[in-house]
Amino acid sequence: MARNEIRPVAEFRSTAGTGLTHVTRRNRRDDPDRLVLRKDDPVVGRHADFREER
Repeated sequence: MARNEIRPVAEFRSTAGTGLTHVTRRNRRDDPDRLVLRKDDPVVGRHADFREER
């Protein structure tokens, strides 16, 4: 599959203030707004919201 602008690389940073990041590819056509994912943050030992940065 060719990489293009529809599925760009998105970097998510933890809102818990730990500086932890999560990198993935996402579909801009399905969700044009910035995403917030609830992922495990091992620094704080619980789940935290990861907000997309551009």
